[in-house]
Amino acid sequence: MSNNTNMAAGAAAKSNVRNMVIIAMLGAVSMILRLFDFPLWFAPSFYEIDLSEVPVMIGTFALGPAAGALIELVKNLLKLVVKGTNTAFVGDLANYLIGCALVVPAGIIYKRKKSKKNALIAMAVGTLFMTVVGCFVNAYVLLPAYGKAFGMPIDALIAMGTAVNPAIKGLGTFVILAVAPFNIIKGIVVSAVTFVLYKYVSPILKGQQM
Repeated sequence: MSNNTNMAAGAAAKSNVRNMVIIAMLGAVSMILRLFDFPLWFAPSFYEIDLSEVPVMIGTFALGPAAGALIELVKNLLKLVVKGTNTAFVGDLANYLIGCALVVPAGIIYKRKKSKKNALIAMAVGTLFMTVVGCFVNAYVLLPAYGKAFGMPIDALIAMGTAVNPAIKGLGTFVILAVAPFNIIKGIVVSAVTFVLYKYVSPILKGQQM
């Protein structure tokens, strides 16, 4: 019994170490992808889209939602170490919060039943949740913090949105016409790439082949 207990403990410890290595690796890959971003035509230039959530989503599906949150954290910490911040940490906080809003709900749903259909449902729910959270956080936390960090009133930030989309007249239309579609597009792109890549990457992450 003692030998079996020791073996089980050893296997669990080995699995934990392996998972931490995978989390660190995916966080590093995600950080590199975050460096390659580009703005979208309907939003101010400080809203930039990238594929950094793809490794996070893959890791979340393979290892669970808690691992996804850790990968997201590693990504942002590594980005700060490598590149620093040009948004007084506001953009980095936003990236972490919005990223978790996407991958954690998706991971919780997928963990209950691992199938292609449920993966699509999970990512759709994650995208919707990220969009709702993104709108709320941008309106009441991030935009005010961004403005304060750079000594800009929120009206000045909204004016940057009006410059690219004249239909943006205030905070409400800014959120509806810039923040919401940005997050929806981001969620769709990340989900599509994840759906294509996951079946090839997941066996490696789970140790089924090396």
